[in-house]
Amino acid sequence: MNDASRPLAVVAGHLCLDIVCHLDASRVALEPGSLIEVHGTTLATGGAVSNTGLALSKLGIPTLLMAKVGDDALGVLVKESLLTSGARHVEGITTSAEAGTSYTVVITPPSGERMFLHDPGANAVFRSSDIDTSLLEPALLFHFGYPPLMRQLYAQGGQELVKLFAAVKDQGLITSLDLSLPDPASEAGQVDWQAILKRVLPQVDIFLPSFEELLYMLRPEMFRRLKQAGEEALPPGAGLVSEIASELLALGPQIVGIKLGPWGFYLRTAGTVTLSGLASLATNWHNRELWAPCFQVTVAGTVGAGDTTVAGFLAGLLRGLSLEDALNTACAVGACCVEAPDAVSGVKSWTVTRARIQRGWPRRELTLPDGWRREDSAVWRGPHDAHRSLV
Repeated sequence: MNDASRPLAVVAGHLCLDIVCHLDASRVALEPGSLIEVHGTTLATGGAVSNTGLALSKLGIPTLLMAKVGDDALGVLVKESLLTSGARHVEGITTSAEAGTSYTVVITPPSGERMFLHDPGANAVFRSSDIDTSLLEPALLFHFGYPPLMRQLYAQGGQELVKLFAAVKDQGLITSLDLSLPDPASEAGQVDWQAILKRVLPQVDIFLPSFEELLYMLRPEMFRRLKQAGEEALPPGAGLVSEIASELLALGPQIVGIKLGPWGFYLRTAGTVTLSGLASLATNWHNRELWAPCFQVTVAGTVGAGDTTVAGFLAGLLRGLSLEDALNTACAVGACCVEAPDAVSGVKSWTVTRARIQRGWPRRELTLPDGWRREDSAVWRGPHDAHRSLV
């Protein structure tokens, strides 16, 4: 592993402050003139930069954080909180005079759905020029998260997002992209995300969205139909997941990982995987189709589960694990995350996480159709997996 003064990874994109208000009342009506008493408030950094970046740091990967905050007291608080939480490299976080620091007021009744009051703040004015390419030199991998929450990056057909990834690619880094689900009623919810993905994915090596995000962007009619039917969690059909992964690989990425919530993590790779700076990457990364079930845990909260799963996968990649091991590690880090109510405090060190897997951590039951086969590692091999005949 490189010296901690030389980041192996850069995590850039959406960063905010979460202000979590804890209520006694099960239901809250926000009415003019009303006063609602809360019982305790939790402040924590949120967004992909915080969640994925801090998790990578806890897993022993030197990580540089890149984002934009306002030139205000909240911006100072965000930076101090990141350093207190274990971030080592925050020199990529810039301040903006255009907008204040992004924050979310999270209203959490003891029962019922949470409510969110979100100010996009400086995230809305983040542009490709906010990536200081001079800071990228020591790194092997660049991961970007949540462009649907960053207005300048999805405006004009995603022009700035494409420009950003092209600039990073020119620096010779492995590129990775994660999404977020836009509010259908918002400006981000009305843009043509399928067209944006077609433009940006040729510059992306590793694409790590959720199944729900992909349905919204690539199968909008199916997404609306399932939501109208009251499907809060969208169950993934193996055939549909595989079909979408094939479409995405055809657009340029070498690795497509689809987060499936309680159903685990699906991964598909191109016929040949060649990632800059990882010449020793195990040959078993080529032409693969795998599905890993979740580990069994008592869930305290699901905030950050997807982001920390991404961190576990990228850490496994950078440490040279086999694809099966990297996939299992991704699921393990995500499982540790949901054992705590916040995004990152449940994430353990690399050594502790790997030891827990090796002790035989039980998995959730998963049943897949004919054509899928479960291996000793608990990972399932799909019909498109080239290694099926080798084991």
